[in-house]
Amino acid sequence: MKRIFALLLTLAVLPLAAQEYDYKEDQLIKIWDNTTAPHSSELTKPETIDRGIINWSQSAELYIYKAAPEKATGQAIVICPGGGYEAVCMTYEGVDAARWLAENGITCGVLKYRMPNGHREVPLEDAIEALRIMRRNAEEWHIDPKQVGIMGYSAGGHLAAYASTFAPAGEEPAFSILMYAVITGEWGLTHEGTFNNLLGEGHTAADRATYSPENRVTKSTPPALLMLSDDDKIVPPISSTRYYNALKKAGIEASLHIYPDGWHGWGMSKRFPYREQWQEAMLDWLRLQKK
Repeated sequence: MKRIFALLLTLAVLPLAAQEYDYKEDQLIKIWDNTTAPHSSELTKPETIDRGIINWSQSAELYIYKAAPEKATGQAIVICPGGGYEAVCMTYEGVDAARWLAENGITCGVLKYRMPNGHREVPLEDAIEALRIMRRNAEEWHIDPKQVGIMGYSAGGHLAAYASTFAPAGEEPAFSILMYAVITGEWGLTHEGTFNNLLGEGHTAADRATYSPENRVTKSTPPALLMLSDDDKIVPPISSTRYYNALKKAGIEASLHIYPDGWHGWGMSKRFPYREQWQEAMLDWLRLQKK
């Protein structure tokens, strides 16, 4: 009898578990995996999912959330969730933001990108291809192809800045939004796991400097909005301030918002005390990018 009850309980829970990972996207585009992408991460750890966090992602997929045609501003954003380049936090740093932005007229693609496993080119390839996909579908999705930007959280913020500074000429995002982003790779001033996973074993200080986007800013780097908390102990705020200073030195438009507290990883949390302020500031900044 106990065995039957346990089986019934399991069957009752299964639909809930399935619903937990239903992102309710408008469209899912499978970009490629390690067998079909230009480069492989050669990752052998199994890809797993736990409460909306995808560990050791080995395929690139783009989850599309479309703005209603009557609300569409013409802008679009590729969102790169965080996770230290070992996971992709799809919900609170991806899907939740995409739905909110879509409600405000901005079509979004949440990028499930491949973990680099020391193959530094892998996540960049995924991000650049996601930008291309958004532009290729511009007419159908009511997007201005010149208004496709990128947004990232934590390590996803590194990927957004990475794409902003390493993209082939003419393929840069129109703008970037960097949320408590890992940017500088200098030892002692960064989130070590992010750079260890990106660059792999045996990497050098010179490697870290090369893949620190603040060192790659040029006059063609897109404008950036940077948002973070002053008390962030996971990703030191110096990442954002260094990138901001590099942008200003190059004459690039940038806006830096440092909130007094909130720690790290607040995403779309309603418990973050400055939620209304950052949302209003982001929408205002996005409106300015259209002028």
